[in-house]
Amino acid sequence: MTTQSGSKATNAETTQEPVVHILWINAGLSCDGDSVSLTAATQPSIEEIVLGALPGLPKVAVHWPLIDFESGPVQGADVFIDWFFKAERGELDPFVLVVEGSIPNEGIKQEGYWCGFGNDPETGQPMTTSQWLDRLAPKATAVLAAGTCATYGGVHAMEGNPTGAMGVADYLGWDWRSKAGLPIVNVPGCPVQPDNLSETIVYLLYQVAGQAPMIPLDEALRPTWLFGATVHEGCDRAGYYEQGQFATEYGSPRCLVKIGCWGPVVKCNVPKRGWLNGVGGCPNVGGICIACTMPGFPDKFMPFMDEPPGALISSTASAAYGGVIRRLRAITLKTADKEPKWRRRGHELLTGYRAPW
Repeated sequence: MTTQSGSKATNAETTQEPVVHILWINAGLSCDGDSVSLTAATQPSIEEIVLGALPGLPKVAVHWPLIDFESGPVQGADVFIDWFFKAERGELDPFVLVVEGSIPNEGIKQEGYWCGFGNDPETGQPMTTSQWLDRLAPKATAVLAAGTCATYGGVHAMEGNPTGAMGVADYLGWDWRSKAGLPIVNVPGCPVQPDNLSETIVYLLYQVAGQAPMIPLDEALRPTWLFGATVHEGCDRAGYYEQGQFATEYGSPRCLVKIGCWGPVVKCNVPKRGWLNGVGGCPNVGGICIACTMPGFPDKFMPFMDEPPGALISSTASAAYGGVIRRLRAITLKTADKEPKWRRRGHELLTGYRAPW
């Protein structure tokens, strides 16, 4: 009986559904805003991902500081960092590595460190974030950079910074590929739009499970279906731009270009997608686009709230032909805003109908 029972247990173990682990490192230079943002995702929600509520989704184990119950310290009962050491030893396969925060250059100083995550068991010294990348990236099935700090360096990487901060692709190389042949996947945003991140995580999980084709990315490693259009192309204020009508102060429903909006040249879907459950988003609620999803952010878009250099020419041209367009549309509107003359009471049919017999 003991042998038979043991055999059944062995068979159950061998047929157990494989688990895809998500290892989330938020130890880069960041405010953890991308983690907070993900808690607001609804399409899908992080709960749906963790609980496997989506059809065909592989079984997932998420090791993320915000929700992992194994959050104890080293040598405690539930040691969160153990999963990362297991991955380093090759005991977790497959796993998706999510990086939040920019990567500082640890090679530009003689002592100390910029940022880290736990201690090296062999030396007792802090493990820097770049050391974790060196150890885990070669073993990861996929690497996802969450938020603009992790994708392109963000605010920490602006001119004059003392840390030499950079994005994950700057650190690993823009042509880097995982052991499965996947490039780094960048989902920028400061913070990242919640559903953009959760949707990309789900796509990668389906791909790891062999149920999705290679993820389509643009030259900046962003998912093309999310970042293929500009803010302007999806903005409900774009009609005002065409008509040469621009806001001169906040609170106006008109185009915001002249008070600092970079929307016409920024790849982002927030005006279309909204922010929380389809509601909100920078220009949708009266805020200018400061280009936080772009590799050149923030340096190439400062000072914020100043009219972008190219906007002077385009808005001047738009104001000129926009006036003509508005007048022509006003004529058409006046006609279209009235009912046809035959819709009235009487004994005569005025529709133009002619009986065929």
